[in-house]
Amino acid sequence: MGAPAVQGDVRVGSVVSEDGTVIGYRSTGTGPALLIVPGALQMAADFDGLAAALADRFTVHTVERRGRGASGPQGDAYSAVAEVADIEAVRAATGARLVFGTSFGGFLTLQAALNGSAFDRIAVYEPGVAVDGSVPMGWADRSRRELEAGKPAEAFLTFVQGINPDLSGKAPRWLMRIILKFAVKGPEREQKHVLLAGSIREHEESVRTEADFPRYAEVAAPVLLMAGKDLTTTGAGRATVRLKDVLPDAELVTYPKLDHFGPEAKPEAVAADIARFLQAHSA
Repeated sequence: MGAPAVQGDVRVGSVVSEDGTVIGYRSTGTGPALLIVPGALQMAADFDGLAAALADRFTVHTVERRGRGASGPQGDAYSAVAEVADIEAVRAATGARLVFGTSFGGFLTLQAALNGSAFDRIAVYEPGVAVDGSVPMGWADRSRRELEAGKPAEAFLTFVQGINPDLSGKAPRWLMRIILKFAVKGPEREQKHVLLAGSIREHEESVRTEADFPRYAEVAAPVLLMAGKDLTTTGAGRATVRLKDVLPDAELVTYPKLDHFGPEAKPEAVAADIARFLQAHSA
């Protein structure tokens, strides 16, 4: 779709996906092409730190998933299948054969691998894969009602407590309301509120595939599984452990000082293992 625009050290490009939706992406660095697939409530720019940490070894292309930024809307017929097609469109345009996905983006990355995307090596951080109830959805209807009532802060609070029943879900609602007020501020808060309705649909797509979990045994590419400190106390952590038992060629790395948002909070630590794994398998 024309020459990519330049924003500082970042080049901004776009492709047209299978259903006609425009999908943007941010590029930086030099070397073998590597895709980054962000998770729920995240945008491509949130991973500029990780991209910069990898840019001396890879040409990093961060997908702006549909429903965000310069990309088109999720659409009425939204599905994980459509997002897999988006990933494939960016992969084909950039020639990437390496990929990193986090949270729901990790789920989409593994779905892409199952559906024929030509990735030679895969890294995922706490992928939002559904297995054994790892993606609870009891919060979704209430969160939707609160969004419809014009109460995005309450809807986000419902999401935070509902998706983490063993951690934030155990705290009194009034206390979590205060914590979130100070922990999530300004543009970050606005972004999460704006993306929340789409995030509900994304979580529903993950749950829809839960019965197909054994199919991950069909992923032929080597996979680096990465997880933070809550390996046994969050659904994403437990799902990562289960994937280690199912994937035919997988390595698991854990970070005792990181949580679910490690790739954003401490990109250098995560980038080191991504680079090690991808470069070792490309030798």
